[in-house]
Amino acid sequence: MWMGIDLGTQGARAVLATDDGDVIGSGSAPLTGRRDGVRHEQSPEDWWTAVCAAVRQALRGRPGPRALAVCSTSGTVLLADAAGVPLTPALMYDDGRAPGRGPGRALWLLKEYGCGGGARVMHQADLIVARLAGRPLPTDSSHALKTGYDPESGAFGEQSLPDGVLPDVVLPGSGLGQVCRAAQEETGIPEGTLIVAGMTDGCAAQIASGSLTIGSWNSVLGTTLVLKGVAAEPLHDPAGVVYNHLSADGRWLPGGASGVGGGALRAAFPGADPGALDRRAQRYDPAGAIAYPLASRGERFPFLAPDATAFLLGTPASDADHWAALLQGVGLAERLCLDYLDHLGAPLHGPLTFTGGAVRSDHWNQLRADILGREVRIPRAAEPALGMAVLAAYGAGGAATLSGAAARMVRLRGTVRPRRGERFTEPYLTMVGELERRGWLPEPVAAHARARTEETR
Repeated sequence: MWMGIDLGTQGARAVLATDDGDVIGSGSAPLTGRRDGVRHEQSPEDWWTAVCAAVRQALRGRPGPRALAVCSTSGTVLLADAAGVPLTPALMYDDGRAPGRGPGRALWLLKEYGCGGGARVMHQADLIVARLAGRPLPTDSSHALKTGYDPESGAFGEQSLPDGVLPDVVLPGSGLGQVCRAAQEETGIPEGTLIVAGMTDGCAAQIASGSLTIGSWNSVLGTTLVLKGVAAEPLHDPAGVVYNHLSADGRWLPGGASGVGGGALRAAFPGADPGALDRRAQRYDPAGAIAYPLASRGERFPFLAPDATAFLLGTPASDADHWAALLQGVGLAERLCLDYLDHLGAPLHGPLTFTGGAVRSDHWNQLRADILGREVRIPRAAEPALGMAVLAAYGAGGAATLSGAAARMVRLRGTVRPRRGERFTEPYLTMVGELERRGWLPEPVAAHARARTEETR
């Protein structure tokens, strides 16, 4: 048995999977945070409470795992003392009060909370791992990436943080330590269970998708949108929009995280029934308005625009039309992400997989395939927690290679083939033009997007 734990924005999730990928136990618990303008914070203690609840559900009446791994949101940090006790709230990945990459977020926390000597940076997954082991352990290079760690050089880049603030770093898939007695009592995970170094949630979803061959891409759509692919070498981006994670198998995972996604739908229609709106929205194809559905201020991919805001061009005829515009707007942004990757020379020849909470909507899956004009694979268990179970199996020696573990444990639910994608060409060009007009999308990128549209007409 292998366990994966996923700590996201909205909640914690745990799965217990067999060696051939059957999920025999699962659990979840919700999370809330504090949002106030650009502020977005969560309580690290709430994370641990949610993880304990999710893990206990997953293990109820079932044997414990041989190993586990933890993934979490990329760029979420806090400061803790030498024993791993939090000194600050957690600064979430989309908190606009500090830079999203590099040491700036840690520096902001140090100044804001006046932490003295002994404070150290912890990422979201690090806090959970420390509680499981009973002591702080090294972080992994994937979670450390946005704190300024350079996986190519194997060290943190230039930074102005005091000595001892930054953690030690290991490669994902490395053995970190073992679950302690106190954690067993709180979670039910047997003492001595191996803890394997994890990766960010986007990378975890990449593993769960089974897309681990060069040229393969996975699109994770939940609160926000993350695209990640596989390349033999890092994909260099002068604009700094695309970043490169180093996988446990030595391959590179280039990609980026956009602010568009399901969060914008929940903000526009709080408490709505997505399935019912999906059914009503099918008559608006394409929608009567064009949306760029950012969940919060600022955009990170496929362009960098800290002041970008959501917009809606045109007036929807109804709530269903508005819902359709938001669904389609995410797909249009997703298409622009792939065009930007092509602009940088990324290998895009492999299969494309959809994962994340949005795959529960067959209507949205079909819309996105139509807009992208590509066949899409849908895994049977499309969740980052399963990706961490796969990584745990690899890290514990349950498979010789990461791709071998994924091939054994990841299964497809089906494929979605595109239909009449040309109906979205004009909305796409309109959105690209509006982003360029607002000064957010660079002219060369807009020109490349238009050129690719001409190639597919």
